Amino acid sequence: MGEKFREEKISGTTVFDGTLLEVHKDKVKLPNHETATREYINHPGAAVILPYTEDGNILMINQYRYPIEQVTLELPAGKIDPGESPEESINRELAEEAGYGADNIVKLGSIFSCVGYSNEKIHLFWGDSLYPHELESDETEKISITRKAPEELIGMIYSGEIQDAKTQIGLFWANKIFNDEETRQQFNIEL
Repeated sequence: MGEKFREEKISGTTVFDGTLLEVHKDKVKLPNHETATREYINHPGAAVILPYTEDGNILMINQYRYPIEQVTLELPAGKIDPGESPEESINRELAEEAGYGADNIVKLGSIFSCVGYSNEKIHLFWGDSLYPHELESDETEKISITRKAPEELIGMIYSGEIQDAKTQIGLFWANKIFNDEETRQQFNIEL
């Protein structure tokens, strides 16, 4: 089925090549043989983790996000650096942002954040058996850490307090893990 929708690149230009992102503008041939322009962002990928604490909470971070001019409540996450696997990336990010490591990290799945204009793929992980493990934090990020009960976080999604998409998806996964024994068995997660 996918082949009848496939678009073929005819030519392309890199409009911007920054530290994190590349912006591309391509000319493509459509399945009906017409042409169109596609603008998109090339992203190195990212990882996000649900850090579950021994007291039954989820570790969250507060961080100012410049593009939306707001402080957001999010799960620890970050981009995958060159040469890193998603697992290596999330271990580093958890230590840098939250000051913890996790003895048990389980991959839950992956999501594409904005398929209309970006190829960013976010790898989603569960982490438990947390232990203090700090890495030097990024001087350009000001972060505070908080612990919240899973049911409180789900309520914050529905009240509009949590609007970050990767965090919402992660917390819906957490809700499924907390409330479904089969899901816990599938991913070998013990609460």
